[in-house]
Amino acid sequence: MEVLSKTTTMKITKLKEHIGAEATGVDLRAPIDEATRRRLYDAVVDNVVLVIRGQQFSAAQYQAAAGLFGELMEDQNRRYLVDGLPLVSVLSNRHKDSQGNPAKVAKNATWHTDHTNQERPPKFTMLYPVALPDKGGGTSIFNARAAYEALPEAWKQRITGMQTACSLLSPARYKIANPDVLRDQQQAKVPPTIQPLVRTHPERGTKAIWFHKGKTENVLGMEPEETQVFLNELLEAAMRPEFVYVHEYKLGDMLIVDNRSAMHKAGFDYDHSQHRMLYRILVRGDRPF
Repeated sequence: MEVLSKTTTMKITKLKEHIGAEATGVDLRAPIDEATRRRLYDAVVDNVVLVIRGQQFSAAQYQAAAGLFGELMEDQNRRYLVDGLPLVSVLSNRHKDSQGNPAKVAKNATWHTDHTNQERPPKFTMLYPVALPDKGGGTSIFNARAAYEALPEAWKQRITGMQTACSLLSPARYKIANPDVLRDQQQAKVPPTIQPLVRTHPERGTKAIWFHKGKTENVLGMEPEETQVFLNELLEAAMRPEFVYVHEYKLGDMLIVDNRSAMHKAGFDYDHSQHRMLYRILVRGDRPF
């Protein structure tokens, strides 16, 4: 590959035919030129997910590197943040809810795109591991753009124009929800945000199925429970192994997901006596259409 900065030779390699790429030979603690930045940005968009290998960030350095990809935004979960860095949130299996139970449990893990209840959801979600179990605990990413393109025409016609009403928590999931999230929603009394079920990428013009089961109150015209069944059926019709990449973390990985074309899901297949902790940063997106 060509030399893209004064100090490193960066190489970008596809991981699977339909999803995923990795970048090596670049240190984002050091200044990079615009050509390098643009190559990395396009690699995320074109491959849906990009892992930049071999980074050695402090939390502040991670935040600075994330800023190369756009305007950073606050996570709507303000409970677990890096001290002094409110744009860097902490995902950990050692977090507890107000009742002393694990804040994230496997029964809540669903395919999703982040923060669909917000008018301008994040376009990129970035994850950087700080502590890892010996094995397992990866993040699965699904190319929802390729999945939409591969859907039978009858499915495409069925979902064209459909809209979802999105809130912090779907009423269909109240019984298994983190009680703190349920309390937050009940206290906020915020009306749902209406989003398209099929989203158009603002930079590429491609379409993707786009939803968060845990935040979808309902598809307009359906009841909440009916909606959950319908979304399961849609996923079953769309999901193919070739569209999924499972990222098994190594320390030093900076994982970037284009939420406008992807859905993702955390893995719980690890020894939970071991610590799994990631830093998460979000890049502000546009109003979906």
